[in-house]
Amino acid sequence: MRFLPLRTRRLGLPRRAVSQILLTQLAIAAGVLVLATGLFLAPLSHQLDDQAMRRALAIAQSAAADPSLAADLLRSGPTADGPVQADAERIRSATGAEYVVVLDLKGIRRSHPSPDRIGLPVSTDPSDALAGHEVMEIDQGTLGRSARGKVPLVAADGEIVGAVSVGIAYDSVRDRLLGAIPGLFAYAGGALAAGALAAYLLSRRIQRQTRDLAFSDIAGLLAEREAMLHSIREGVIALDRDDRVRLVNDEAARLLGLPQDPPDTLAGRPLDEVLAPGRTSDVLAGRVTGRDLLTVQGPRVLVANRMPTADGGAVATLRDRTELEHLSRELDSTKGLIDALRAQDHEHANRLHTLLGLLELGLHEEAVAFVTEVVGVHRTTAEQVTEKVHDPLLAALLVGKATVAAERGVPLRLAPDAFLPDRLTDPGGLVTILGNLVDNALDAAAGSAAPLVEVDIRAEGRSVVLRVRDSGPGIPAGRREEIFTEGWSTKRPAAHRERGLGLALVRRLAERQGGSARAGGAEDGGAEFSVVLPEALR
Repeated sequence: MRFLPLRTRRLGLPRRAVSQILLTQLAIAAGVLVLATGLFLAPLSHQLDDQAMRRALAIAQSAAADPSLAADLLRSGPTADGPVQADAERIRSATGAEYVVVLDLKGIRRSHPSPDRIGLPVSTDPSDALAGHEVMEIDQGTLGRSARGKVPLVAADGEIVGAVSVGIAYDSVRDRLLGAIPGLFAYAGGALAAGALAAYLLSRRIQRQTRDLAFSDIAGLLAEREAMLHSIREGVIALDRDDRVRLVNDEAARLLGLPQDPPDTLAGRPLDEVLAPGRTSDVLAGRVTGRDLLTVQGPRVLVANRMPTADGGAVATLRDRTELEHLSRELDSTKGLIDALRAQDHEHANRLHTLLGLLELGLHEEAVAFVTEVVGVHRTTAEQVTEKVHDPLLAALLVGKATVAAERGVPLRLAPDAFLPDRLTDPGGLVTILGNLVDNALDAAAGSAAPLVEVDIRAEGRSVVLRVRDSGPGIPAGRREEIFTEGWSTKRPAAHRERGLGLALVRRLAERQGGSARAGGAEDGGAEFSVVLPEALR
């Protein structure tokens, strides 16, 4: 039996985030309730004091308003069985006041709940009431602490003949305050219980959402996520359910041509606002589905994959395949040249055997004529190309393509009016455009009844206009724009690369130079591709 080692628990907050949140919420709820209770009790005490003083003042005002009380005060002395004492006790019994004291202008009591105090001066200063002012106060007297109201006693002729002082026991005010506390605590306890239940339910939900991780774990995961997203050499872009950008790492901003300093400024913006409409935005938004989808963004060839998330959003990854695509095309070109060299080697062997046979038969003149014809055909093709195309890269490309076309049984010729001077600003870009168009034209023309590929390239001012016609089956009018979409192809993909990028690259290269690339129909059937490159000549 194995025993796990004992761990010393440290005092303090629990480690789990949900426990910390629950304790924090309970502490906040308890603190708020204590503060609210204190804020409620403080004005309640003042309010009860004010109510008691106003009640005492109202009783005093009612007593002083009785004209018989002033008349009895003037005609009788300070005796325990006099009419003033009888009136004051009647009022005290009817109102529940602690005392009703009537005093003359000298401050001598004419009434009091204790008859032995009648005829004695009052214990508090009566000068304000005798001066005609009404007084509300809480003060200490002979009967203890009380809420008092004092009003002047006015005779029938309007003269002040004394004052009436009414007191309400302060203990009754305190009892009312203390009596309200249990109910207040009951309401506060109920509110605290409801708050605790709500905090528990909320903490359980947070526990499920955070997978019961500690705050330190969450902080560590966030730090690792930021480091990983901004260090990997693969673009990552996250979208919410409304196709708004959540995050873009540095590599995705670079591949998509977005602002990189900082990419966080893109957060919250719609994807269609960040990227121009096209295949790239369709792939990222999920309008085009599939795995390892190819797309062209600017000069780059990208491979995109999109994975939906549980909240309705998605995370898309982008890989740069530009260099790989260039290598694949170079491999295709090399393979084509190897096939052409193999075919030429085979043809050259046949020609040597023919020449040897002519010499052995003694047909020397026929042998000379045969050699002259073979050399002349190749020389004529090269001379025709170099006479019309002065740029060495394009001329070499056309000569090589003519050799490959001849081996495939497809004549490749230049248009009679074709002419291009050696003043290209970007010969590499034009080589890519022409090479893709000629390859597609050869594939389309091969197998047709009268195979032919014609290249027309000419300079118009500082612009270059390129047309490639073939004798293939042509392109339906409704699909002449679709063929420029990344990934669209009628050919079976090769083992080492995807199809459907050549024409997309042609259009992107043309548009990058401010030009255009279009597809149409040739006059005698087949297809015709035209590319216009303004400012292509120095």
